[in-house]
Amino acid sequence: MDSLVVIIYLAAMVGFGIWGRYKAKNQDDFLVAGRRLGGWLYTGTMSAVVLGGASTIGGVGLGYTSGLSGMWLVFSIGLGIIALSLFFAPRIQKLEIYTVSQMLELRYGKGSRLVSGAIMTAYGLMISTTSTVAYATIFHALFDINKFWSVLIGGGIVILYSMLGGMWSITLTDFVQFFIQTIGIFLIMLPIVLSKSGGIGELFSSLPAEQTSPVGIGWQAILGYILIYTLGLLIGQDIWQRVFTARSPGVARWGGLSAGIYCLLYAVAGALIGMAATKIVPGIEVQDDVFVAVVDAAMSPLLGGFVLAAALAAMMSTASGSLMAAATVCRQDIVEPLLARKDIVPVTAESAGDADPVHGDDSPLSSGGATKSTLVKSLVRETGDEIRDSRIYLIGLGVVTLILAMIMPSVVEALTVAYNLLVAGLFIPILGGLIFKRGNIIGVMAGMILGSLTTIVIMITMGIYSNEAIYLGLIASLLGYVIGSLVSKPTPPEVMAAWKERLNR
Repeated sequence: MDSLVVIIYLAAMVGFGIWGRYKAKNQDDFLVAGRRLGGWLYTGTMSAVVLGGASTIGGVGLGYTSGLSGMWLVFSIGLGIIALSLFFAPRIQKLEIYTVSQMLELRYGKGSRLVSGAIMTAYGLMISTTSTVAYATIFHALFDINKFWSVLIGGGIVILYSMLGGMWSITLTDFVQFFIQTIGIFLIMLPIVLSKSGGIGELFSSLPAEQTSPVGIGWQAILGYILIYTLGLLIGQDIWQRVFTARSPGVARWGGLSAGIYCLLYAVAGALIGMAATKIVPGIEVQDDVFVAVVDAAMSPLLGGFVLAAALAAMMSTASGSLMAAATVCRQDIVEPLLARKDIVPVTAESAGDADPVHGDDSPLSSGGATKSTLVKSLVRETGDEIRDSRIYLIGLGVVTLILAMIMPSVVEALTVAYNLLVAGLFIPILGGLIFKRGNIIGVMAGMILGSLTTIVIMITMGIYSNEAIYLGLIASLLGYVIGSLVSKPTPPEVMAAWKERLNR
């Protein structure tokens, strides 16, 4: 029965992907859902994209090993979404771009796009990989198939529905997945496992104090989560790409705030489920196995199938969103600039009569100064070749994700690598672009390179989970950004003027 429920769910996801295909009529539709999502859809899809395998499987596992304080990984993600939505999302939404790297080029001028694009592509692939690893464990448990086939089948479905309609397919499936995971985690799994463990009062009284304390893991570990995940959520391409789908700055602000609060509640729920699991299925050695084990032990096949579908919903939504982010950045910011393509500018109907509605032919995003006739041809080309090309990139990077998922040992480990690189390499340059007027392209390049290299070296020498990796990476990035900016010429006035005009329109 549980397998049948999951099969029906997977078939429905493909069906929504097909529906999204008919809504994706141009490049804007395929990459950012036409920039017209309202509050309900925006809240659901933003919640779904950030609550993936590490938040669900990993969050329950951390609750199992660390008690209530195991909530901090997911709690930090919620704090990041709240901070982004209240302070930055309305400004970001006005830019009408496709990628974080394009924001850097708008703010600083040409030069940063390739390096930042490489970092962001690696981040997107790792986030997609973590969710693929996580839902493969559920396929293995349900259908008794090995990891290879679990990854191949689950990943194939994600690639299929994402490829069909792009962001519209992902948005529609994400909203359904948000609905399913809300019911499955909050209304079914949480009350059942708490009841099976004797109730929340009995559970807290039977566990040691460090398991019931919200800060039991220690302030150093909590600070590490905040630095990695809260800061990472402020700058992730998968998150920004969702901000670009909002139809207005108000939707980006208040819809995002609602999604952030939902994440905080999800964090507490996952930790409580993990704590209850210590009573229901004690002695599990691998924390990523706790979720499936407690479902099997505490629930009937029908309810268990729905809860596993809820977990799959969380994982597949994050996998698809991150895969779309990686494909978008890889194409827009790495491959096409290297090929010196003339039509890589985000083109809309508004800009068909001008090289850029704000910057004109000298826009940093015009890649060499495209003419009006070139842009008109590009606009026409969008309806066919542009969508086709985006699908090719998505399929190609989807295959890379499947290969990585087959060799990746831990979802939390992969997530830590992804966020360490993202935060150390890009947080300072992106935040500096929004608040530090003196920042320039020399500082950006120095900050990205020093931050990334420092973090990689520390992770290799001291371990992936060492807090020093993110501490020293951020310090190196900050020093490189500030010193590099101060000892070199400021950003050209025409670039700064165009940037301010874009933000204020």
